[in-house]
Amino acid sequence: MPRRSLALALGIVLAAPRGAPARPAPCPDAQYALDGAPLGGAVTSATIEVGGRAGIGAACPLVGTVARRASARFTTVSARWDACPGFTGPVRFKGRIADGCTRLTGTLRAKGVRAAVAATRVDCGDGILDATAPAVPYTGTSQSLATHALPRWFDDAKFGIMIHWGIFDVPAWAETVIDPADWLGGQLLQPPDYGREFFTHIPYVEWYANTILIDGSPAQQHHAETYGADFPYENFRPLFESAAGAWSPDVWADAFRATRARYVVLVTKHHDGFALWPTAVAHPTRPGWHYARDVVGELSQAVRQRCMRMGLYYSGGFDWSVKPGPVETALDALTVMPTTPEYVAYADAQWRELIARYHPAVLWNDIGYPADPLPLFAAFYNAVPDGVINDRFTLIPGQTHHDYSTPEFTVLQDISAEKFETVRGMGRGFGYNQNEGDADLDSAETLVRLLVDVVSKNGNLLLNVGPKADGSIPSEQMSRLEAIGAWLDVNGAAIFGTRPWSRAAGVTADATPVRFTAAADGRTVYAIVLGSVGAGDLTLKDVGFRPKAVRLLGASARVPASVSGADLRLTLRAAPLAAPAYAFALTVR
Repeated sequence: MPRRSLALALGIVLAAPRGAPARPAPCPDAQYALDGAPLGGAVTSATIEVGGRAGIGAACPLVGTVARRASARFTTVSARWDACPGFTGPVRFKGRIADGCTRLTGTLRAKGVRAAVAATRVDCGDGILDATAPAVPYTGTSQSLATHALPRWFDDAKFGIMIHWGIFDVPAWAETVIDPADWLGGQLLQPPDYGREFFTHIPYVEWYANTILIDGSPAQQHHAETYGADFPYENFRPLFESAAGAWSPDVWADAFRATRARYVVLVTKHHDGFALWPTAVAHPTRPGWHYARDVVGELSQAVRQRCMRMGLYYSGGFDWSVKPGPVETALDALTVMPTTPEYVAYADAQWRELIARYHPAVLWNDIGYPADPLPLFAAFYNAVPDGVINDRFTLIPGQTHHDYSTPEFTVLQDISAEKFETVRGMGRGFGYNQNEGDADLDSAETLVRLLVDVVSKNGNLLLNVGPKADGSIPSEQMSRLEAIGAWLDVNGAAIFGTRPWSRAAGVTADATPVRFTAAADGRTVYAIVLGSVGAGDLTLKDVGFRPKAVRLLGASARVPASVSGADLRLTLRAAPLAAPAYAFALTVR
């Protein structure tokens, strides 16, 4: 039987009865590309449409849908056609749209045909991800900007990917002796050295241009021995551009989508000042210090086509192409930041260019900002009303308007009242470091458990990927991305769209850590065990309520449960498959 490629377009319109509680919004009209092999049959159409009516392209006439319903987690659809060319007898389709309206699964049935449908949404361009313009435009005042509510998509997203890629990936060298987690909680500001050891031995490859200027640093010694003491950092540029010609935005976007990440943040200009887009803003000291290829635009398009939001990072405070360091202590930040009128105008114009050209969902600034950022924020919200702004537009994070905080390589101890985003690499830095091997990176198990911990405390995890200069993602990083995606395929309901429960942490009777999340509708609490689970009894300490039902995500059968005081005892008839963590759904009502 011939097989044909099949794209799927689904849409539903629901209306809640007057006076009834508002129903969740259904998934919008959208197109879905079939995963893997196409469906069998004699269907020559490339689309399925489901909305107020349903049809398989031109092959099956549009008819009324049999059922349509939206819940907090998915939209269900069911349609029937009495006859369609290429099929014998009636044709039926029943499916669900889930995972933030980006995944369609279901079954197409006819006489002699039963085909599973699994598809990914592909029509998430600018239009579908842009929110309605604000009724009252924002102005550049704290009072006006304070009316901007955290958009639900960001609160629901939970997992994003950051990318550090640039000229620094040619030398790709940094030490690995320093753990940033030991320094970024405040130690950088401790006298008398104010972080001198950290900056001399910094594990961040993207700081290479600065570290080789620090007299006596191992990076300076490595640079002199490998390239020559008189080889300037900017001479790496043609080597990067030559290697980067092999880069494919679709390969990256496919890899990120496979992790089930909901958004991507690209470093458009790091502290070396080199821009990854053909900016029209003239550089104040180094004309043409940008890539001719539009990396920002190409990746933005590829990411949005796969229904992820696209955010942009920009180094607003440091630009070593304008004012080189070295930054040897935390106090040097005050003197290395360029503050001339020319640079202030340049940075402000580049941020505005990024907003106007690419409509990013996230403004991710770093190391402060030389201008008053409030007018920029108003322009951004007016262009992207459901966008978000991080807390790093000031040297002391959080001292101006922001939507969320960004602890770096830092684990919070409890639930945060403010939305936060933990940002970190898989190893001890961000850019690709030739000195880091597989053993130097956190394991996939550790990263999954970190994601669970962050989400339980009201955060998102922004996990960095550091590609090589040619754009390839090292296999050590890819294997971790794939493992996170595989875990989320099974356990995503305990992560995406959840909210913190009454507490974040707990333990089992044998002291295995547990983290809790809760469904947004309050009907389910998820207890996620961060350790091995075998057959037999598993006791969750101090849960404090008797669930109506318990099930292990990824398993169909209910899990028998009983309570003893505040403890909840679960009985697993068989050991589940090995996993980094096990999510139990506890039905509240």
